[in-house]
Amino acid sequence: MTGTKTQTPDKAALARIGERVRKRLDADSKAYKIPTDLAEIYAFGDFLTPMECERLRAMIDMVAQPSRLHESAYVEGFRTSYSGNFDDDHPLVRGVSRRIDDLLGLPGNFAERMQGQRYLVGQQFKPHHDFFYPSENYWEEERKRGGQRSWTAMMFLNQVEAGGATNFTHVGIDLEPKPGVLLVWNNASPDGTPNDDTMHAGTPVTAGEKYVITRWYRSRKWN
Repeated sequence: MTGTKTQTPDKAALARIGERVRKRLDADSKAYKIPTDLAEIYAFGDFLTPMECERLRAMIDMVAQPSRLHESAYVEGFRTSYSGNFDDDHPLVRGVSRRIDDLLGLPGNFAERMQGQRYLVGQQFKPHHDFFYPSENYWEEERKRGGQRSWTAMMFLNQVEAGGATNFTHVGIDLEPKPGVLLVWNNASPDGTPNDDTMHAGTPVTAGEKYVITRWYRSRKWN
């Protein structure tokens, strides 16, 4: 995709949100900042307990369906996992969501519904960005639903036998799934423009299965 640098809706809001969360995470002693100047990526160990991971994996199994994408933006086979959205009112989902909100210092109503994903052997999510491309047909709908994505929060729920790393392709790092770990990153640069260097992939699972949960935040209230 091209045009991410020339079209920058929500730029001011993304810059404000980025600064707020950056200051909060940099001051958090539990945060591990990935050593790179290309993107703002942080990891938190033991964010979820083993029991929470087990319960959330079971919940993913109940809602998982073949994952979908904006058809105008991606080719068939780009994302081959199973996924499903959780009930916001479920006590566990509500509690985990609030913990992430508090960690980042962001309003809960800026976040999309929490989504669980399951990858079986051979399944993957090819290199992509989490931010939206304003040049695509879907943007007008997403603009009305809360605008551009700001931060991504991803939680790993199990130890994968082989494969399934999260690869930040421009940064050049592979992050192996470790149960209970929370990974967060800013999809924008400090000035509020979409950060192309946040491109990442869920590499193919080669043995076992992989369970993750993702919570995306917008630049304003999500509808």
